[in-house]
Amino acid sequence: MAKRTLGVSVYPDHSEVEVDKEYLAKAALQGFSRVFMSMLEVSDGQEKVMAKYHDLISYAKMLGYTVTLDVAPDIFDQLGISYYDLSFFKQLEADTIRLDTGFDGKTEAMISYNPERLNIELNMSNDVDYLNNILSFSANRPFIWGCHNFYPQRGTGLPLDFFNSCSKRFREQNIETAAFVTSQTGKLGPWDINDGLPTLEMHRDLPVIIQAKHLFATGLIDCVIIGNAYASDEELEELGRMDRYQLAFNVKLSSDIDEVEREILFDDQHVRRGDITDLVIRSTEVRQKYGPSDNPQSSGVHDFRRGDIVIGNDEFGKYKNELQIVLEPHSDPRKNLVAKISEKELFLLDYVTPWAKFKLEAI
Repeated sequence: MAKRTLGVSVYPDHSEVEVDKEYLAKAALQGFSRVFMSMLEVSDGQEKVMAKYHDLISYAKMLGYTVTLDVAPDIFDQLGISYYDLSFFKQLEADTIRLDTGFDGKTEAMISYNPERLNIELNMSNDVDYLNNILSFSANRPFIWGCHNFYPQRGTGLPLDFFNSCSKRFREQNIETAAFVTSQTGKLGPWDINDGLPTLEMHRDLPVIIQAKHLFATGLIDCVIIGNAYASDEELEELGRMDRYQLAFNVKLSSDIDEVEREILFDDQHVRRGDITDLVIRSTEVRQKYGPSDNPQSSGVHDFRRGDIVIGNDEFGKYKNELQIVLEPHSDPRKNLVAKISEKELFLLDYVTPWAKFKLEAI
C-alpha cells in the first residue's frame, strides 16, 4: 500500500500562470506533493499548449510535485497526437495521464507499456469490472493508478456506499488510489458550474479537513486532492498539519477539566480496546499510566450522549482514569465529562475500529 499524500488542482486554461505558481509554492511548503492539471478544455494548438503547460509543469517538478494531466480523446485529436505515442506528455514533464474516458481494456493495457514510462490513471467512479478487465490483458501493473471523479454540480457526487464499492475494486488489487475534496473558498474548476468539486456528495459543505480525515479513515484512498482552486492558506496549513494515518478528533473542553484529565486527553496515544462494546470506545492503556493520580468526581453533569469524552473518576475503582468516547447515551456518576467531539466529526466515530489508534486535539 502506498504512503498517503496530498494534492492540489490547477486549471491553466482558466487562470494566470503566476497565480498558479504562487499557489503551488504555498501548498508545497505544507507538504503537498501531487498536482492535478486539467487538459479537458484545451483549445490551442500543440505549440501554444506546450509553452503554457511546460512552464507550469517544470515549476511544479522543481517544487517536488508529481504531475497528473487529465485528458480526453478529443484532446488527442485536437493536438494531433496518439494514445500510442505519449512523447508529447513526456516533453511536458508530466508523470501521469488520467484517462477521462475508458476503452476496451486491451487498449489501456497496451498504453501502460508506453516507453515514456508514464503512469496511466483510471477513472475509479464506476462500479464495474473495468480494472480487472484491463489487468486480465497483462497490464503493466506498477504503472496503473486509480482516481475518482469530482462533481461540480450540487447533488451529483457519489453516495458513500457506492464510493466504497468502487474503491474496494482498486484496493483489492493494490492499485494506488486518489479522490477529491473541495475547498470552501475555491471558485475555480474546469467548467462554468462550480458548486464545489468533491468526489463524495456528503462532503460538499464540510470543512476540507474533515473531508480529508474521512477519505483517509476509509482506508481506501492513498492521495487526497483538493479539486477546486484556490484553497485558502488556512485550509492548506490545516491539511498540512493533519495526521494522515490515524484519526485526530477536534474536541471542545469542559470548563471544569483538571490537569490530569487534560494530560490524559492530549499527551498519550489512544487505542480502542480490541474487545469492543456498543456503549463506548474504550482507551484503557492510559489508566495504567495515570491510575495512581487522583481524579475527584466533577460537579458537572454525568448524563452523556454520543461524542462526549469521559474519564473515570476516583469512584470508578480499577477503571479510574480510563478514557472513553460515548457512542450511546447513558448516565454514570463515576465518569467525568471532560470534552465533546465536534458535531461535524461525529460520523467519523464509525471508523474507530477494534485496535484503531486515535488522537484528540483541542479546538
